[in-house]
Amino acid sequence: MTDRSAPEIITFGCRLNAYESQVMRDNAVAAGLENTIIVNSCAVTAEAMRQARQAIRRARRARPDAKLIVTGCGAQVDPAMFSEMAEVDHVIGNAEKMQAKSFADLAIGGAEKVQVNDIFSVTETAGHLIEGFEDKARAFVQIQNGCNHRCTFCIIPYGRGNSRSVPAGEVVEQIRRLAGNGYGEVVLSGVDITSWGADLPGTPTLGRLVQQILTHVPELPRLRISSIDSIEVDGPLFDAIVSERRLMPHLHLSLQAGDNMILKRMKRRHSRDDAIAFCRDVQARRPDMVFGADIIAGFPTETEAMFQKSLDLVEECDLTWLHVFPYSEREGTPAARMPQVDGAVRKERAARLRAAGERKVEALLAGLVGKRLQVLIEKNGAAGALGHSEQFAPVRVAGDFAPGTLLDVQIEAHKDGLLHAVALQTGRAKQEEKSGHMERASRP
Repeated sequence: MTDRSAPEIITFGCRLNAYESQVMRDNAVAAGLENTIIVNSCAVTAEAMRQARQAIRRARRARPDAKLIVTGCGAQVDPAMFSEMAEVDHVIGNAEKMQAKSFADLAIGGAEKVQVNDIFSVTETAGHLIEGFEDKARAFVQIQNGCNHRCTFCIIPYGRGNSRSVPAGEVVEQIRRLAGNGYGEVVLSGVDITSWGADLPGTPTLGRLVQQILTHVPELPRLRISSIDSIEVDGPLFDAIVSERRLMPHLHLSLQAGDNMILKRMKRRHSRDDAIAFCRDVQARRPDMVFGADIIAGFPTETEAMFQKSLDLVEECDLTWLHVFPYSEREGTPAARMPQVDGAVRKERAARLRAAGERKVEALLAGLVGKRLQVLIEKNGAAGALGHSEQFAPVRVAGDFAPGTLLDVQIEAHKDGLLHAVALQTGRAKQEEKSGHMERASRP
């Protein structure tokens, strides 16, 4: 039975949205907002918008008497479309969704149907101190929002506004609080996190922030950074990546393509050679590093030869965890006005990229058999506990372990995209006495 006293939040898209959903949950509970569904939408592709509309209709059918609120990037860039849906009661923008007042107004029935203001008028991003995450073993912390770049395919700056950073002290305090509540892993999240600090006094860099976190929160066992532009990695960040063992050996790179002409037409800031050099430099210094990447298949004007260079990049950069997107036109972006690649060709190229990624995953998992790894347990199942290794490889561990536990394990085999392991010893368990999130996180 649905708990109508707590909001149901349906989250799409990025890790930043996951963090913001928790802030909304806390604000909605504090406001006493009951029998409510919040859809936190994504606008990165037309498919993401379609999925949000589909989820709204499904949610309304399941709970016809609930208050249904739509927010997120989709609501920010096209509030009219969502407000015209008969299923929707309120539409709130990306700035408004982070304000406690928005939920207080919704709770007393004093809110207008559409509350979406100019996102480019927002010049600061405040840190929001939260105690933990619903149903999560790892925590996501927002360090930055918005983007100053204007890639020709991307609508996100119009959903998030210009880049703005959370001050270092607020970031450190949030991570200290989460570590104290038993979270063994924190992921630094944002829209363009390598731009962190450019708008702060003294223009600090992401590398300095990472070093501050590791220095001032020694009780945090594992730190991850989300998607980065490799060309914007500063010296201190590179040093941390290759030398700090608490910074996990898994980087997700915003590469998008492997052909220089396509990269230029995308208005990206790196070349093919830049990407290859970065990956090789990092792996030469830290051989256990694993790379993921975003790659778009079928960008306007992409020929088969141009696509082949993206396919070759999977091997040349040793990419494993691929996020592959068939190019999706977004109205209002320059790329939507360029000569388009046939939709069937886009899908076929995306399938070939995914197949290449799957082969790399298979090779990675095979290479980890026989090794000793550390796993963060995320949930339990009938066949054992599930979690991820330092390299973000999925691992099933024989036995019953509390979500949030850090385990040293021996990898015995791999099958069906999973490593299979036995525990060597119990690592740092989530501190149940300090956190009320253990029981919730244990639910699959």
